[in-house]
Amino acid sequence: MTSSGKSNAKNPEIRKFIDVQKALKGADYPARKDALLKIAKQNDADEAVMQALAALGNESFESPAAVSKALGSEA
Repeated sequence: MTSSGKSNAKNPEIRKFIDVQKALKGADYPARKDALLKIAKQNDADEAVMQALAALGNESFESPAAVSKALGSEA
């Protein structure tokens, strides 16, 4: 058997990171949670991404990396 199927499904954290970054495409930073949720909805984010963003605190996020870091601490 070969391991030809290198899939992000094996690492849900990587998939979540990619999905979140896609959902936040076009966001202006710094941004607060409500703005991030709005842009994610406009980008047709899936329910898992919307829930992850909704769980964020109300602080201002300076960059996509700051959002990812905050989401990583939620996991």
